[in-house]
Amino acid sequence: MSVKTIAGAQVNVSEDGYLEDMNQWNEAIAKEIASEIGIELTPKHFEVLNFLREKTVAKENLTIRGVGKSGIVDIKELYVLFPKGPLKFSSKIAGIPKPTSCI
Repeated sequence: MSVKTIAGAQVNVSEDGYLEDMNQWNEAIAKEIASEIGIELTPKHFEVLNFLREKTVAKENLTIRGVGKSGIVDIKELYVLFPKGPLKFSSKIAGIPKPTSCI
């Protein structure tokens, strides 16, 4: 674990760059992490991010298929919003731990 300054806030991150404490997350942090990845967040992105955060709090296992069945986006839309690793990058931006299904 290390400390990183993101959007002016000191946050604890894993060696992969995921927030260690999801309570340190806010929209400004999400926007800066997304910017580092090359993604500009829209309201639809935030719908997905908030869904992921809710499921994490509920201790539900996250999968691409589960997000696709959420009614927020289908799997194709998820790949458009978060290319090159939809669950990996959406989780990182959402400030939640790296899903176990991600390499």
